[in-house]
Amino acid sequence: MAKSRKTRDDVGERQQKRHRVRKLVGWTAAGLCVAAVVQELRKPQGERTWTGRVGGFVPYDLRWPVTEERVRAAVWDPKSDALFTPHAFGVGWSVNFARLLDLAEEALDGAKR
Repeated sequence: MAKSRKTRDDVGERQQKRHRVRKLVGWTAAGLCVAAVVQELRKPQGERTWTGRVGGFVPYDLRWPVTEERVRAAVWDPKSDALFTPHAFGVGWSVNFARLLDLAEEALDGAKR
C-alpha cells in the first residue's frame, strides 16, 4: 500500500514540475514578445522594421501579414544548413524540416554501413 502511494506522489511531483516548466517557458516567451515590441517602439517611426533580435540573440519577426514565402523559408529551406531558423511570425526559432530530413537521411545512410 505504501509503495502505491509513493508512486502516485512521484507522478504528482513530476506533473507539478512539468507545469512549472511550461509556465516558465510561457512567461519567458511573453517577456521576449514584449521586449521585441518595446525595442521597435523605441525606434523612430520611419526606422521600425518589426524584425530583429531581442538582446542581440533571439530573433523576432512581427511583420503582418505573414506571407507564404516567409513561412516556407522558416520551415522548409533545403538551401540552408541551419536546423533552426527564425519564426515566420513571432519570437524564437522554427525547425527547418528540409535540414532535419537531410540529417535523418545521413544518419540512416551511416547506420546502413
